[in-house]
Amino acid sequence: MLHLLFKRSRRGGAIALLLAVVALLVGIVLATTAHAQTAPAYHFVYLRSTDTLGTELVTPGPSSIVGLLTMRGAPVMRWEQQHTNTNPGRLTLAVFAPGTPTTGLPTQNIVVAMVRDSAKLTISANGTTNEQALLSASGAVALVGNSVLHTALMADHARGAKKATLPVFLTNGGRTITATMAEQGDTTVMSIAGMAVRILWDINGGPREMFIPAQNLRVVRTTGAASGSSAPAKIDYGAPANAPYTAEDVVIPTSRGYTLAGTLTRPKGAANVPAVVTISGSGPQDRDSRISIVPNYAPFRDIADTLGRRGIAVLRFDDRGVGASGGAASRANATSADFADDVASVVAYLRARADIDGTRIALAGHSEGGFIAPMVAATDPTVRAIALLAGPAYNGRRVLEFQNENAIKSATQLTETQRDSIRRTVPKGLDSIAAANSWMGFFMNTEPSAALRRVKQPTLVLQGNTDQQVTPEQADSIVTILKSSGNTRVTLRHFPATNHLFLLDPSGAPAGYTALKDTRVRREVLGALADWVVRVMK
Repeated sequence: MLHLLFKRSRRGGAIALLLAVVALLVGIVLATTAHAQTAPAYHFVYLRSTDTLGTELVTPGPSSIVGLLTMRGAPVMRWEQQHTNTNPGRLTLAVFAPGTPTTGLPTQNIVVAMVRDSAKLTISANGTTNEQALLSASGAVALVGNSVLHTALMADHARGAKKATLPVFLTNGGRTITATMAEQGDTTVMSIAGMAVRILWDINGGPREMFIPAQNLRVVRTTGAASGSSAPAKIDYGAPANAPYTAEDVVIPTSRGYTLAGTLTRPKGAANVPAVVTISGSGPQDRDSRISIVPNYAPFRDIADTLGRRGIAVLRFDDRGVGASGGAASRANATSADFADDVASVVAYLRARADIDGTRIALAGHSEGGFIAPMVAATDPTVRAIALLAGPAYNGRRVLEFQNENAIKSATQLTETQRDSIRRTVPKGLDSIAAANSWMGFFMNTEPSAALRRVKQPTLVLQGNTDQQVTPEQADSIVTILKSSGNTRVTLRHFPATNHLFLLDPSGAPAGYTALKDTRVRREVLGALADWVVRVMK
């Protein structure tokens, strides 16, 4: 099917390539303009066991091909890949928050052009455009890791050119590595940084099924043109059967012209109960704080269930512009300070409810949420307490410098000269992204200590010791900052073999998240949080 399109394009002097989703560094979303669809679309389903994780819709055109990647709990990604003769041309990508229409204006825009030994990026956001060039390799192609279809078709491009190796520029990280190709009958194995992608071709030479053993991920082409029947199932935010609490869908007003949607779990038969507000990490998050690459991971649902069984209400909500929440138009320019305003609106909503004790409201923030919670508590001393789960003590630039260095060191296929070359591009790349993106600029240039010094409420600091995104020593730094500023009610807990997601993980490397077996927040972490909340709410 798709392979036949390539053959037709080659006769006309072009090759069509599929490219999908990009998240630069810590997840900056990038976008593009709409593309007219001129041919039938083909439908692929992402599966892990019997669980449908998402779908990808591919529509070929005469000079480019457009795809739409929809993964459960993740931003919707639209991509357009142009082509000239048998070579990939300009790549443009768009990202939309979950639940927002893809016919409107996307959040951000990036154009990637591979020119000689460089990758030239044009990033547009918030009315400004920024350009940068990153060192790559001659003949390299841009590779977008989240789309398995793109990987498969890059493999098809390489085997058509009879290449045993293919230099690829990784858009999620900005580095170039060499992929290797191996043919095994009707299957091609493309290995990228040690991860094998097996592509099974149909009798016409098109991709029929793809499998990534390390992730237990299958991507299967459905028959015929696309249909919506295999779209990710709607998430049920209700209470489980026989739970001692209820789950109520709520709409939260704000003073900024939009509403937020959430779920309030509340112990049955109780009145005037204390409540906890959960605050998500970076990127568009639904109320459960799910991430598509880790099946069944729903940390805020785990927290709500645990606290609900201990007599504590929990309000978890879709981020601004995500799911059933409004505010999509303002999300592109929003910073962590703006998201703190959303949390303040949620707190105000709870205080107005007769069944909630407005004097006993606490905040629990994960990752960026651990950066936001102190902002809210510092400006509202009536917030009862805050819990920081893997919250940062360093500004975002320092965090990103560590994450980039960690990625460079882990790329074992690179020479030390290549590593040094990539390292030299990092400062300019960070500068460019900070200038082009409001959220990133605020994140990079704001010290968490500024708000932490003003927090006088009881504070719980939870940290996984194998966290490679917010390093473990930052929890100790947070405690030092709080205590040195006069806060004597600080509790610190470290958890061995626990990663940034608070899952059991001796390694903690983000590259290994997809292979984790147990995707429920560790019982020890939930227990420590619940014990502390019950104690401070008395």
